[in-house]
Amino acid sequence: MTDGLPYRLVATDLDGTLLTPEETVSARTRAALATATAAGATHVIVTGRSAPWARPVLDEIGYSGIAVCAQGAQVYDAGAHKLLTSMTLDRRVAQLALAKLEAELGPLAAAATQDGLDGRVLALHSYRLEIGGDLPLQRVGTKAELFGQPISKLYIQHPGLTDDQLADAARRVVGDLVGVTMAGPGIVELLPLGLSKATGLAVAARRLGLRAKDTIAFGDMPNDLPMFQWAAHSVAMAGAHPELLAVADEVTASNAADGVALVLERLYPS
Repeated sequence: MTDGLPYRLVATDLDGTLLTPEETVSARTRAALATATAAGATHVIVTGRSAPWARPVLDEIGYSGIAVCAQGAQVYDAGAHKLLTSMTLDRRVAQLALAKLEAELGPLAAAATQDGLDGRVLALHSYRLEIGGDLPLQRVGTKAELFGQPISKLYIQHPGLTDDQLADAARRVVGDLVGVTMAGPGIVELLPLGLSKATGLAVAARRLGLRAKDTIAFGDMPNDLPMFQWAAHSVAMAGAHPELLAVADEVTASNAADGVALVLERLYPS
């Protein structure tokens, strides 16, 4: 049934890629995805959001497949509302990384995503929430409170550095302890070393009996770069971060202009 398909796995980032600026999926994109899946392709959402944060959006758009969440830390069955895999960031390592960064850069605002389907995002009062959505956020007064339970990742912000500058500094200072990525405005993250969207997508693909050579990937931010490097074909959205535009196999229209649909309609004509 899938013989002759250009790609058997369609991997899409969520925010800034699949979702419109209003956090919906357009009718045109829904139709293009339906045509691709009817032809035999599988759609997998790959997002930096943790599963509790992604779940309301996935439910709203009617997505019931496998979603790679939390930058690859979680593989989530959206239809069954069940975590299939989950990886945590060692809290001692996270605390050490944060301390080393503050010794080098000065005080940082920080937040942490707790592990599990009921995990909250704990944030210091100084941490600025740059994006919306139904985020289970709880403010805390001390950094120690961020580490009371297992976490999947740590968010950091600096009062004077840009996101790119902070990410570069974090890689230089603590890149031997943690992974570092930039997922969007105000969202620099510290992850388990070696974790990325690519590692999570590879796990999901194996469960589906698919491989990198079967995959087309869509994204817009530096956290999508490992997924781009893993997939057979990569597509950056118009206005994507320069790091993605520099390596993408092609550039499509923005998420506000049905960029995902434009490519899928060409590859999987109805």
